Amino acid sequence: MASALLGRKLGMTRYFTEEGVNIPVTVIQAGPCVVTQVKTEETDGYSAIQIGYEDINARRSTMPVIGHDHKAGASPKRFHRELRTEEVDVELGDTITVECFEDVPFVDICGRSKGKGFQGGMKRHNFAGLEASHGVKRRHRSVGSIGGHSANLGTGPKLKKGKRMPGHMGDENVTARSLEIIAIDTDRDLILVKGTVPGPNNASVFVRPSVRLNRVKTTAARKKK
Repeated sequence: MASALLGRKLGMTRYFTEEGVNIPVTVIQAGPCVVTQVKTEETDGYSAIQIGYEDINARRSTMPVIGHDHKAGASPKRFHRELRTEEVDVELGDTITVECFEDVPFVDICGRSKGKGFQGGMKRHNFAGLEASHGVKRRHRSVGSIGGHSANLGTGPKLKKGKRMPGHMGDENVTARSLEIIAIDTDRDLILVKGTVPGPNNASVFVRPSVRLNRVKTTAARKKK
């Protein structure tokens, strides 16, 4: 069955194992999600399913969304996400819960990072800044010289693209990769993952099985299976 869910980040807490080890975890309210559309090779040219999450008042939705979700026998949903699959093993209107992650050791969680507004080079790019010793002009948090990185060997009219400068920070799509699942609460639709997840509390997130593991986590995943 498709193993991917939409949900919300509830916050962080600590989880004690049977050996008494304290693990910092993030609590994710994942699902239940409804299959609102099924795409196949014959009808759409590729295989995929679309899932919907979180009921929304009909007057706060739109007529196309209301009709789209009604075909699946569901009320209007706030969030929708399409999942590419090689084989479609679900039907329109099916419900996907956290039980789909019971045999999954590591997951990727996609979310929107916190917005920081306009920030300087030190905060945005972790620059060291200028010296703070005697005789240095009061520009300690400056990014330093930038003319040498101009176009055409420093003689051009503008900076090269990609030059690290002050500017807007945060509020972008971020994927936290290969987070270990510590515990699953099927009664309350909760997933506890080790580590931090992008975004503020109550932010919407997308949980999927990890697509890339390092050598250590690959060995650990094989042992759990």
